[in-house]
Amino acid sequence: MKFQIHVVRDAEEDLFEIWRYVAIAGSPENASGLIEQLEEAVTKLERMPERGHVPPELKRINVCDYREIHLKVYRIIYQIIGSDVFVHCILDGRRDLKDLLHERLLRTPAA
Repeated sequence: MKFQIHVVRDAEEDLFEIWRYVAIAGSPENASGLIEQLEEAVTKLERMPERGHVPPELKRINVCDYREIHLKVYRIIYQIIGSDVFVHCILDGRRDLKDLLHERLLRTPAA
């Protein structure tokens, strides 16, 4: 079965922020290469989204509707609903997930 992938707006913004950070810290070429790798990892969820695991921080509080896969230091957090996969965020795994999600909840929607 092939799943339909949906990248939500927050995850798209995460990709842009990752690109921007790597482009400034290293080079735009490295940033573009990393984004391609992340997008490829997301695309692979079409075939086997169940391969991911529940993020431990969420499992501890009995939130088991989300899964994650890893690419390098990045965590791709997604949700499977029927035959759809919703990618909610792409985060730097070196940062605290609780803090990142708290920041996200406090983020003001764009006008």
